[in-house]
Amino acid sequence: MAKQEDIFKNVVSHAKEYGFIFPSSEVYDGLSAVYDYAQNGVELKKNIREYWWKSMVQMNENIVGLDAAILMHPTTWKASGHVDAFNDPLIDNKDSKKRYRADTLVEDYAEKLNQKAEKEIEKAKARFGDAFNREEFVTTNARVVEYLSKKEEILARLAKGMTDDLQDVKALIEELGIADPETGSKNWTDVKQFNLMFGTKLGASAESAMDLYLRPETAQGIFVNFLNVQKSGRMKVPFGIAQTGKAFRNEIVARQFIFRMREFEQMEMQFFVRPGEEMQWYHHWKETRLKWHLSLGLGKENYRFHDHEKLAHYANAAADIEFNFPFGFKELEGIHSRTDFDLKAHEEYSGRKLQYFDPELNENYVPYVVETSVGLDRMFLAVFATSLQEETLEDGSERTVLKLPAVLAPTKAAVLPLVKKDGLPEISKKIIEDLKWDFNVAYDEKDAVGRRYRRQDALGTPFCITVDHQTLEDETVTIRHRDTMKQDRVKITELRGIIENEVSMKNWLMKM
Repeated sequence: MAKQEDIFKNVVSHAKEYGFIFPSSEVYDGLSAVYDYAQNGVELKKNIREYWWKSMVQMNENIVGLDAAILMHPTTWKASGHVDAFNDPLIDNKDSKKRYRADTLVEDYAEKLNQKAEKEIEKAKARFGDAFNREEFVTTNARVVEYLSKKEEILARLAKGMTDDLQDVKALIEELGIADPETGSKNWTDVKQFNLMFGTKLGASAESAMDLYLRPETAQGIFVNFLNVQKSGRMKVPFGIAQTGKAFRNEIVARQFIFRMREFEQMEMQFFVRPGEEMQWYHHWKETRLKWHLSLGLGKENYRFHDHEKLAHYANAAADIEFNFPFGFKELEGIHSRTDFDLKAHEEYSGRKLQYFDPELNENYVPYVVETSVGLDRMFLAVFATSLQEETLEDGSERTVLKLPAVLAPTKAAVLPLVKKDGLPEISKKIIEDLKWDFNVAYDEKDAVGRRYRRQDALGTPFCITVDHQTLEDETVTIRHRDTMKQDRVKITELRGIIENEVSMKNWLMKM
């Protein structure tokens, strides 16, 4: 566990030192759980967003985009259930005065049991080698069976308590002996619900202002625009509407860097289908979304599905794609079959029909919806944390390298003149001028070339292009590959093709 904490601290430190993420308003000592994306972070975030958008919208003829307003009519949130039911179960420690999400305390306890089981599995795997049968071991090893069955029992009791009686959740925390993570105290208050929406005002004066909310999710903007998009785009069911944008939640227990923030960005797609066909599309999008994640090469072992046993009132199926963050497996993306709940709720509260006329069936109906929703900030953290690595080289030296998927890297290539004279800077800048039309490229002439390589490694730049005196003779340069540190001598005219082959979204998405 200590090692995981050290890794996470390195992630946070590296993100600040190399211009990816800064604490917001840091000159005023910051604002809890609010962060600014810096010069490199904003590029990485943009590239993740574009990678999602291209795969979701551009590559699907029946999915279109939307950018709905953050401010919506307040009745929207009454219809969606957020006014009455958008709550977190919170518990306070009487000694430390710290506040925690009660369900998270229990889930973290259950995850420790899962990690104990995984350690037993890994030890057996190392012992038996190729003869190891994971499925057989998991179902027959007494210790693993005990850990996993205990975990499932705890999560089932948590789900029941969250629905039936929050005092059962407190009793579970006390029964398990869960302590305050910071102080070790077990002196807990009762569990209480807390609404997460930020309130604001719309109007010229306090007396006439309308009470509004900052949207806690982007999905409702899609639902209320369902007919507008369908009719103006002449869309036929099944079709989808995709959106990326900011959402806001007054997280009392915001933590784990950008994993849980008060202001965050979502990438969502709502897919409208015929009633009765929702399950086949639900399974389709589960499979498709996992393939999208795997196309980035972050390691299949870092992903797993968590199928929900206890469903939200609007859903008839739900699953999370969980990712192995430095603090354990946590939700990265949700895939939900939301039935017709949202459109019917908005019909009821607005008094307007939100139905689709199906010419093939010759009937009107309210479509069912399958949702895919991934947090852009969580995706950033997954990519960044997994890519940050410490390597020991053959000569015994060490390097810090950010092995970002090349398609997402903020800067695709850095051009380095070997020395700051003899016309080498001029040739370097000419290469920059040529490449910058197609790629985000950087120029770096400060320090010895080896030190510049290390700096670009830490920034995640896939290629370093070194201009030297031989360049003056034959118009060739040295191109260095970040991950392997291999160096090739190539013609300047070949650079565009080499870089394009490594960073092309087409080449990466073709892996799906």
